[in-house]
Amino acid sequence: MIAIAKPYLTNEEAQAAYDTILTGWITQGPKVEEFEKKFAAYTGAKYAIAVSNCTTALHLAMIIAGINAGDEVLCPSLSYIATANAIKYVGAKPIFVEVQPDTYNMDPVDAEKKITSKTKAILVVHQIGMPADIDAFQDLCIKYNIKLIEDAACAAGSSYKGKRIGSHSSLACFSFHPRKVITTGEGGMITTDRDDYYERFKLLRQHGMSINDRVRHEAKKIVFEDHVEVGYNYRMTDIQAAVGIKQLEKLDWIVGERRKIAAAYHEAFKDLPFIQLPLEKEGYLSNYQSYSIYLKNGCPIDRNTLMQELLNCGISSRRGIMTSHRETAYKNESTDLTLPVSEDLQDNSIILPLYIPMKENEIRFIIDTFSALVKNKLQDVLI
Repeated sequence: MIAIAKPYLTNEEAQAAYDTILTGWITQGPKVEEFEKKFAAYTGAKYAIAVSNCTTALHLAMIIAGINAGDEVLCPSLSYIATANAIKYVGAKPIFVEVQPDTYNMDPVDAEKKITSKTKAILVVHQIGMPADIDAFQDLCIKYNIKLIEDAACAAGSSYKGKRIGSHSSLACFSFHPRKVITTGEGGMITTDRDDYYERFKLLRQHGMSINDRVRHEAKKIVFEDHVEVGYNYRMTDIQAAVGIKQLEKLDWIVGERRKIAAAYHEAFKDLPFIQLPLEKEGYLSNYQSYSIYLKNGCPIDRNTLMQELLNCGISSRRGIMTSHRETAYKNESTDLTLPVSEDLQDNSIILPLYIPMKENEIRFIIDTFSALVKNKLQDVLI
């Protein structure tokens, strides 16, 4: 069975974790600080703050941005449910915005239509690694005096107009889940260019503690901590950070290899009828965290049948990106909401395997099998 995704981990990551365990620093410590500095340098951000996962990063970003109960935050429904959940965590209301059919990313035109006096932020998602139109959303935020938050869970290594994702705004949140381009098992990172945000993030991720564990353990005199506000236990461990440092060293190479596989898919499928391939506009560079194909109206094989046929041949696939407003957790409060583009993309998109290293024969088998299934079904229809 060809998997949908696999993390790229080697003996180097295993050795880094092993060596870190032997130092005695198990929780947040010097490796976390090293990872933060290196991630900030990689993205071009002033600061990076490591946390337990991207959902906790988004939660803290909401708090830092001043989002409160009763506020509204615009976000796409076409995203993993954690995007909307982070808004709910602070008592605010997610306002679901339509996406653009060619990029899967939030539509700035529809976003502006949904801004009200209660809107306090826009949570834009760089969906499956494809950068969103950051400039357009920054313009909206300036125009309406609201905050911009980037859900960059899938976008480590992606770039927008020559700058890596993480360096464009004051709040960008990344994931290191195993399905992402680099992984620490679980884990997340927030990048910011603001000193005040940076200092408060450090407080909030560790129970609002004024002095962290490392400072207390290394102190030559007695030190007593104070808990200056209600915070959270959202720390990353040094073991995870040690793995993350090694992963970060390989990130550019990993992205390059993923883009080669995506290019092979592009070339193989570009002339297939009824197929829409991912669009990478000028100035946008995707890490291809996932490779999603949309089956246009009139496609001779429906998405679910295609997925089953691929599975019968030993190829894993996934349905299109979920629409949060149709999930049980949200549909009762979204009864009057229709997002035809988002719903169509979820219902008629298929995500194909993409990970490194993929063997050439695996890539060729996926290409040949997918093409044959579509072409054979088309031939049956024509006959």
